[in-house]
Amino acid sequence: MAATLYERLGGAERIAAIVEESIDRHAVNPVLGPRFRGKDLPRLKQLGTQFFCAGIGGPQRYAGRDLRTAHAGMNISEQEFLATMDDIVAALEAHGVARPDVDEVVAILYSLKGDVLRI
Repeated sequence: MAATLYERLGGAERIAAIVEESIDRHAVNPVLGPRFRGKDLPRLKQLGTQFFCAGIGGPQRYAGRDLRTAHAGMNISEQEFLATMDDIVAALEAHGVARPDVDEVVAILYSLKGDVLRI
């Protein structure tokens, strides 16, 4: 049986580190930073890790709101979505994730775009 993306990324601990780095990058990204000021970053990291793990084959349960609800009324722009993707790809690459796995994560994230941008 082929390994899940969750297994290929190294499980919960490694995914948590990738999510943490992604959110740290978002917080200082000139395009995204204003959205993260004053936010509970540790909670965002926890929920982001749960969401990511649960969505790619891990045993975790996601305790947060669905993407549509979480992003409703935020008017997230295409530029912000792409900046988020860039930060996540940079974090994946910084953690040595193989290109095919990075590409798979990108494909999954793009599949969620309509729930984030509400287009």
